[in-house]
Amino acid sequence: MKRFKTLSLAALMALSVLVMNGCWSSKEIEELGLIIGTALDLEEEGDFGDHEKGDQDLFRITNQLVTAETTDSGTQEGTSRRSQSYKNISETGEAILPAVRKMTLRIDKRAFGVHSKVIVIGEDLARNYNPEQVLDFFQREQEMRPSALIVVAKESARKTLETDEPTVIPAIQIVEMIRDQDRTTKIMEPMSITKLEAQLSSGISFLLQSVLPEKGERKLSGAALIDGKTKMLRGFFNDEDITGVNWITGKGKGGLVSTFYEENGQPVIYDILKMDSKIKPRVDGSRITFEVNIKSEGRIGEHWDVSANTFDNKFLQKAEKAAEKEVEKLVKNVLAKAQEEYKMDVFGFGNRLRIEHPKVWKKVKEDWDQTFSEVPVNVTVELTIKEFGTSG
Repeated sequence: MKRFKTLSLAALMALSVLVMNGCWSSKEIEELGLIIGTALDLEEEGDFGDHEKGDQDLFRITNQLVTAETTDSGTQEGTSRRSQSYKNISETGEAILPAVRKMTLRIDKRAFGVHSKVIVIGEDLARNYNPEQVLDFFQREQEMRPSALIVVAKESARKTLETDEPTVIPAIQIVEMIRDQDRTTKIMEPMSITKLEAQLSSGISFLLQSVLPEKGERKLSGAALIDGKTKMLRGFFNDEDITGVNWITGKGKGGLVSTFYEENGQPVIYDILKMDSKIKPRVDGSRITFEVNIKSEGRIGEHWDVSANTFDNKFLQKAEKAAEKEVEKLVKNVLAKAQEEYKMDVFGFGNRLRIEHPKVWKKVKEDWDQTFSEVPVNVTVELTIKEFGTSG
């Protein structure tokens, strides 16, 4: 809780700095509302272009604000009531900007978006509109930070910015959870507005971190698959799929491989210290194949076989093989899902082909996802236990 109270105070200090620097010299701190997160949802279905029939889609935008009042989250004198650490303002419109302007009728604060940290796109909106449309306002808005992260909500985006905990600021919590990528392979590499622009212009399918609202809380939960052609949401990977993705791309920064000692079924946990992956395209005439060579160094994070000696080479070799087998299974499972179910390359295989065989890529790039769905991928995994912790 101290962590989020500190962040709330930091937000207020940011407002103070802005005023002292003259950025908003005509505005008192009390008159400003710091936007730290935004949720975007599709309010109702319809034909956006058919205004005469009145059935155009409505978009709901929810801004999460930190103000001078919300940062005072301590217990008030003589009472046990705690004020909430944020304030959500929600409005609808036929586009994003009209909804934003309608908020001025409901709040007495000047909304200031330069410190916005995250934009959450709801599932229905992501399935029906591409991010270029949805984020156009934010890319044009001079106050918006291009470093703000983009995530996709399973179900409602607005609910991901709600909580009953008085000291928690949901937008900041989402960002802080994503930053824990060095402790688990179940989190995607962060995607900022700037990175997303480049990704969308490439025409290649990709992944966005997804978040699930859950009983007033929020949980990072897999990733959204964004089609390179339509730019729309096609489906979701689960947590195990994301682990497989991070092993293929080599972008994981840490995490665990949970497996079992084959002789007695006791848990053995491999703690990742280093991860590396090389994707190598092979071209033989019109035939394309890929080799994925995965290497990792790690330590024994935990094992339950009290009779085993972790310094014994036989034990280490068996533990390594068991972990390698688990990683190989995760990789092959997510490859099968991508190729057979979604027919999408969200791993970067096409990019490696473009770099190493540009002439071949030029021939296949227009329908690469379909081509990739039929391309053989061979996987090799080599894990090495370098450390044993503080006990044998």
